[in-house]
Amino acid sequence: MRWHGERKIPVEVNEPHHWGMRDAPDVIYVVTSFLSAYNAKAMGVQDYIAQYMFNSPAGLSDRMDLAKILACIELSEALADEDFRVYRQARTGLLSYPVDPDAAREHLAASVYLQMAIKPHIVHVVGATEAHHATTAKELIESVKIARRAIENALRGAPDMTADPVVQHRKKELIREAQVTLEAIKKLAGPDVLDPWTDPATLARAVTLGILDAPHLKGSPIAKGQIVTRIIDGMCVAVDPQTGKPLSEAERLARLGISI
Repeated sequence: MRWHGERKIPVEVNEPHHWGMRDAPDVIYVVTSFLSAYNAKAMGVQDYIAQYMFNSPAGLSDRMDLAKILACIELSEALADEDFRVYRQARTGLLSYPVDPDAAREHLAASVYLQMAIKPHIVHVVGATEAHHATTAKELIESVKIARRAIENALRGAPDMTADPVVQHRKKELIREAQVTLEAIKKLAGPDVLDPWTDPATLARAVTLGILDAPHLKGSPIAKGQIVTRIIDGMCVAVDPQTGKPLSEAERLARLGISI
């Protein structure tokens, strides 16, 4: 990041969706999205491309997916100033495509239409065949045409899906929860650490202790991999493994011996 920043080269970070693709709860997606932008700015990046992979994990409802991305945008773009510009890049979830080719094309169109609600600067088209095979040049052109039509329809005048009160309520909830997680990470730092959110050792401890965790990391020699998540009412949330009851971040962190 610093190398690119010094040379005024734009930087794109794919960190948050790697957590989402591993079934991490929505709040961890939001936290890692913010940390990506925060570190880019701290390293001197001037043009930052925030990549927002929708449908990650695939079971999210459109409402809750949009709310999660809006939470990411609000936190990341709060960092923007004349020396740090944030560009929104939207894309369809790699693991969300159906195998059936017709259903996959329909999913691409619906996903891109939803993405237009965040007014992206860039739309990253994921080939509709990805669940079945690597996209060929011909299939990619077809996918781009499908996406272009969805974009054109939205630009002609789409309803403002971001104004949905359910979406806004969830967005605000995720921001509050993300601030709990970020504070927990900050508390891990030693007294000599000036900025915990950019300190490699602190961020590494956040993973080893399970503050940042995902179910698919089970068996990792570094990550805890003990978090359990479920899709509930369209949201991906951490749950009690015994009862299946959703856990707030304060409750989840308390079980790790971390109090906020």
